[in-house]
Amino acid sequence: MEVEIPQLESVKRQLMNHQRPKKPKMLVVDDEPDNLDLLYRTFRRNFNVFKAESGVRALEILEDEGEVAVIISDQRMPEMKGTEFLSKTVPQFPNTVRIILTGFTDIEDLVDAINSGQVYKYITKPWDPNELKAVVERAAETYELLNQRTAELNRAQAQTQLLATIMEVAQVATNQESLLTTIAEAVAKQFQADVCILQSIQDNQLAPTVGHYSGAGVGENWLDRDPIVQEALTTRSVQASINITADATLATLPHYQSSGIQAHINAPIRYRDRQIALLSIQWKHPCQMSPDDLTTIYLVAQQIALAVISLDH
Repeated sequence: MEVEIPQLESVKRQLMNHQRPKKPKMLVVDDEPDNLDLLYRTFRRNFNVFKAESGVRALEILEDEGEVAVIISDQRMPEMKGTEFLSKTVPQFPNTVRIILTGFTDIEDLVDAINSGQVYKYITKPWDPNELKAVVERAAETYELLNQRTAELNRAQAQTQLLATIMEVAQVATNQESLLTTIAEAVAKQFQADVCILQSIQDNQLAPTVGHYSGAGVGENWLDRDPIVQEALTTRSVQASINITADATLATLPHYQSSGIQAHINAPIRYRDRQIALLSIQWKHPCQMSPDDLTTIYLVAQQIALAVISLDH
């Protein structure tokens, strides 16, 4: 469930505006070209539709394109039945919703497939277009709900692991630099960032003690001349640009041009009313994280504060 944190709302709006919904993917499989074309024309307006004339070809498309929201497959096809093809997609794409088109009464195969969770619904041929559209609409909604639940579970597990890592590091670290470096690496890997810098703050200014992680090796630390960082320190709140190439002011700055960083999120680390460090997370592509991921960063920042203070004491 999303946590409402007022200081994050501006950055969350950036994320939502940047990540406008894309058409969900659909795969239609039928050995009859006329049926394939009809299915494509029926759903192309609301879906990014891929066509396959056999189960073998459909598996190749999934290998290239990855997960799709909905698969509609004919049951009676040469080489491979529809139910057999669909069963092969379950292990890799458990959230995909599968629909069978059948023109005959092969009830046993269909019942087994439905009972095992491999098939969401079957539609008899010739199908009613309105019925099929209604079924596909519900299927797409089901897929979205499954994805949301999976993402929430994965996020909760990852957040728990990251918070546990921070506390473990706090117990074994012998100095602040090693603490900051280890935490920076853990945060970078959690959010698939190219660079993460965790730098101490004294008197509301960046201080020399720093933990620096870069997937490409140690890079330049230019936080002291970055306007997003200065705004974060001044406002004492999370500040970000999730698509720097679209920001005319930031895109021209030499350190962004030389580093290739295209998204930058900064979270002040505060203990009580004192700023003690700054967490900078950087990507070489526009930011793809969700608004809920931003909440996780905020919660992680609070845990980092406790870790840093515990080392000082």
